[in-house]
Amino acid sequence: MTADSAALCSHCLLPVGLRSMRQTINGESCAFCCYGCSIAFQVKRGRGEEAAAAWLLIRLGVGAFLSMNIMLFSWLDYTGAFTGIDAAMGPVIHMLLLVLATPAMVILGGPFLREMVVEGLQGRLTSSALIVVGTGAAYAYSAIAVFQGASHLYFDTACMVLMLFTVGHYLDAAGRARAARDLAPLLAAESEWATVVEGDTERRLRVAAVGAGMLVRVRPGERIPIDGIVVDGGSHADEAVITGESRPVAKAIGANVFAGSLNVDGPLLIESAGRGDATRWARICRSVRDALAHRGPSQRLADSIVGAFVPVVLLLGISTSFYWSRYLPFDQALLVGLAVLVVACPCAIGLAAPMATSLGIAMLARQGCLLRDPAALEALARVSLFAFDKTGTITSGRPRLVGIDSPGVSGDEALARAAGLERHSEHSIGRAIVEAAEARGLTPLETHDVRAWPGRGIGGMADGRPVAAGTGKWMRESGWPLAPDIGERARALENAGHTVVYVGWDGAVRAVLSLDDTPLPEARATIAALRQRGIGSALLTGDLPAAARRIALVAGIDDIEAGLTPEDKRETLARRRAAHGKVAMVGDGLNDGPVLAAADVGIAVGSATDLARETATLVLPPGGLWMLPWVVDVSRAVRRVILSNLLWAFLYNFVAVGLAMAGLLRPVLAAAIMAGSSLFVVLNSLRLERLSGPAPFAEPDRNSSVAVVPPTATRGAPLAGLTPSPMEHPVR
Repeated sequence: MTADSAALCSHCLLPVGLRSMRQTINGESCAFCCYGCSIAFQVKRGRGEEAAAAWLLIRLGVGAFLSMNIMLFSWLDYTGAFTGIDAAMGPVIHMLLLVLATPAMVILGGPFLREMVVEGLQGRLTSSALIVVGTGAAYAYSAIAVFQGASHLYFDTACMVLMLFTVGHYLDAAGRARAARDLAPLLAAESEWATVVEGDTERRLRVAAVGAGMLVRVRPGERIPIDGIVVDGGSHADEAVITGESRPVAKAIGANVFAGSLNVDGPLLIESAGRGDATRWARICRSVRDALAHRGPSQRLADSIVGAFVPVVLLLGISTSFYWSRYLPFDQALLVGLAVLVVACPCAIGLAAPMATSLGIAMLARQGCLLRDPAALEALARVSLFAFDKTGTITSGRPRLVGIDSPGVSGDEALARAAGLERHSEHSIGRAIVEAAEARGLTPLETHDVRAWPGRGIGGMADGRPVAAGTGKWMRESGWPLAPDIGERARALENAGHTVVYVGWDGAVRAVLSLDDTPLPEARATIAALRQRGIGSALLTGDLPAAARRIALVAGIDDIEAGLTPEDKRETLARRRAAHGKVAMVGDGLNDGPVLAAADVGIAVGSATDLARETATLVLPPGGLWMLPWVVDVSRAVRRVILSNLLWAFLYNFVAVGLAMAGLLRPVLAAAIMAGSSLFVVLNSLRLERLSGPAPFAEPDRNSSVAVVPPTATRGAPLAGLTPSPMEHPVR
């Protein structure tokens, strides 16, 4: 017996049998014994687009039954079956058609009428007005003809037109439901519950009510609701929603877990690391909701065109009927006008942009990229230049030890003495020195009576003798003499943009440590990938020109401007925009706020600490610089789909309206063509689902660039395998 055959139907709770059908509803996989149970379950428990698509399918089924009977009796009437001896049946059949057509009009046309009334009360005319006016005119004419005993009725035309429009709307809703299923895990954070453990009891709390330090139990198959640390249990977590990692990640005691991940195969007890509504999953959820609520420029353009298009089409339909009434009987002229209204329905125009944009936002969000405005997605597709900040964007933002100058003494001794002082400091440069000593297996020299002078240096006692480390100026002011050769080498390093730490003991400065910020290993590959896509790169930094050139050389950037203040960066960006067109700025999102806001697209890499105050319109995940070319590919694909949708929709309407006004289209054929146009737009947009995710960056072996001084380092030699880059900040 298979697993499915032992399962129960999610709706009727009967065994599903060997031929079960599975569907994803509300983000969960459900098993059903038949298609009827699937539809009933979606109507009863489905949310949003899923429920709308299910209701449309039910309405379509009932309407199809009525319409088929109407078409059958109408066909018999058209072929003269009720003449001669059966002539008395004609009025009866006409009344039967009216009886069948009335509920069909209500079931199929009711939603269109309701939408027309709602929009009309707000002073707007939409495509529903075209549908209601056209089919309503055909139905009203036919109903009056029944009571007047006329022979030409058009109930079949009115009902089939509504049928085909409903088919088009169902295809639209089904496509939207499919996109919504992709978005469901990204939008579930705000509605999730957590099982909080308090002593021997458990209680269910909204995720927003979970605080730091609370214990949360997550059973197999459940989604992890909070960020935290595993304190009991073991399992695997599917982190695809947060990190894009497709393979389950093992989780044991002490492992970090992320809200939004799926607990695969074992129970976990997790200690919450913070508030439940402050997780990255919650930020992704809010970001996606905000982005979906906004309309991109293409969508706003389409909406404005539709708003002006509908009244024009109504006028064209009326004018067409009036024109043809001079040459044809009134009922046939009415059908020509109806064909104009039906075929010109701008459903495809309304679908062209929002569906493609929603799918693009979902693709980015699944990889942890937070898009705050869909307009940025379209703007990114037209960007011709990326401007990069240096520290924390192209470089790691952390200093590393890259060289030791210690004439006459051991480099290990100099590093051990400096580390003995710096382990009492919380400064990033101090931590870099301590880490370098630990990496070489050195024990920092025990140091007492340590005192720090912020921004200048640090001093103390080691082996009963004074020891100090700091800037050259502070060392001189503190009475530590500096040998000329060490001073000359240190000044050369400082002029090149290196951060230099002077180390003194035994009454004089005896060593100079040089530190640098290091380029990210993926920076050069990212710049090269952008260049292959025809996009230029520029480096805008407040650092020294020599240091900026060195980093730019490593990253493969030719356009460099250094020594810039935040205001200078904004002016430089404006000049670049005038020369290149659309410009994107990539920064750390914290100290680059003004220039990120001034760019056509502001992109923050990995900061995303407070989305409410971020000025960036796109936030990449931590360490996500390598994803930038893929994001560009997604934006270009979305824009291509939107443009092709709009081009098709406008060409279709232009040609089809002309044919209808010439009397070459029957209303039913016009409705079929309109439904086909909407189907084209839906299927064309769904092509975006075939785009692959970003190819993982193959990071080089970091052991080749460990910031550790080799035991045989020569005086003044940089560390092997490490390309130095300068710090933007003083030592202290």
